[in-house]
Amino acid sequence: MSQHAVMIDQFLQTHLERYVEETVRLCAQPSISAHGGDEMHECAALVAETLRAHGLETHIIPTPTFPIVVGKAQGASPRTLLFYNHYDVQPVDPLELWTTPPFEPQIRDGKLFARGAKDDKGELVARLAALDAVRAAHGGRLPCGVTFVVEGEEEVGSPNIRQFVLDHLELLKCDGAVWEEGNIDSEGHPGDFLGCRGVAYVELHVRTLKMDAHSGSAHALPNAAWRLVQALASLKDADERVLIPGFYDHVRPPSKRDLELIDALPSYEKFARQHFGVQRFVHGALGKAIEYNVFQPTCNICGLKSGYQDDGSKTVIPATAMAKVDFRLVPDQDPNDILAKLRAYLDAQGFGDVEVVKIEESMWPYKAEADHPLLDLSARMGEEVYGKPSLFEALAGGSSPVYAFAKPLGNIPVISPGVGYWANRTHSPDEHIRIGDFHNAARHIARILDGFADL
Repeated sequence: MSQHAVMIDQFLQTHLERYVEETVRLCAQPSISAHGGDEMHECAALVAETLRAHGLETHIIPTPTFPIVVGKAQGASPRTLLFYNHYDVQPVDPLELWTTPPFEPQIRDGKLFARGAKDDKGELVARLAALDAVRAAHGGRLPCGVTFVVEGEEEVGSPNIRQFVLDHLELLKCDGAVWEEGNIDSEGHPGDFLGCRGVAYVELHVRTLKMDAHSGSAHALPNAAWRLVQALASLKDADERVLIPGFYDHVRPPSKRDLELIDALPSYEKFARQHFGVQRFVHGALGKAIEYNVFQPTCNICGLKSGYQDDGSKTVIPATAMAKVDFRLVPDQDPNDILAKLRAYLDAQGFGDVEVVKIEESMWPYKAEADHPLLDLSARMGEEVYGKPSLFEALAGGSSPVYAFAKPLGNIPVISPGVGYWANRTHSPDEHIRIGDFHNAARHIARILDGFADL
């Protein structure tokens, strides 16, 4: 372990409580982008105040909705490392499943419980802690420049981030990036992703009547719920294959190296059976076939709404029906192309009356290779901190606006060390982080920042 690493660890151990308190302060500020309102601007101001407190020159840059906060600091090297985070969080429903209120952070059993503790406010503060530790180890100066980008719309598809990057290329110029969040797996291995899937998110709406009707007229009046169910059923066959013509035209298959990286990962099947109680996986897959399927695009129903929902009976014919549907897309699919094909397919199947409403900005898939020195640095430093080899996900199942940064900024490498672990309950009630993981993430990121100038 280098002398700088020893000094970094000493600093973070001494000041850990301060950074946990800083995370508590951020998590106590509501910032649900799906709801909007003054709370979003209040949180942006708090983020800007926090960045300034860590010695960053800070800018609050407006967008058509919620501002983006940028913080910058120069270093001894002309090289710059960019950190991407977001201050918005998911809705808290169902509220009754929270042990304590989501915006009243609580520490229990060495864990910090709050909405945003993991995704993404704890991640942000851990990186600021790393920044302070490296500055302290270098006598008050950073070895390289840093840029923090903290947006307020990641949880609703980052509709303005792509244009923001294109409009501020000089401000964001960098040589690599640390992405929003990361985690250790169920066996304690730190991990990184080489890519993530894109997403297109829509609502499908059907109206068959001006108002709900008595179900005694079901022999004569059309039912919106049935109409929607029939449209949804037409999208996939019994083997989960999407039936939209051309849906798979641009799917890039995994490379040999991708499959090798998947083979090195712990068993997802074992984890999912224990954690989710899965009895049968999609496609009936078993073993590594489950994980290989991340390279297959998906069509997923996120939610359905129609007719009577309360207890007891109410005999009605629903006049309206709605479904929320997402498509997770793989390299080299284009979400705009997929949405156009969806509309054409519904029309061709006689479902021209089914309205397709795009409710979030689409995200494009992103894929890098595993041979960049920044990934090697992250892996080596991760093993030093966690005592276990780093593992790489060839393609993460979720989506992220990494595509908006990586290519426009010169095909920069992107890594994702972070505060998470396999049971953070991200996006769910009782979201939390373990304080020990927060501490180790700061140690890991500080080592990366310490060595980045020499790559």
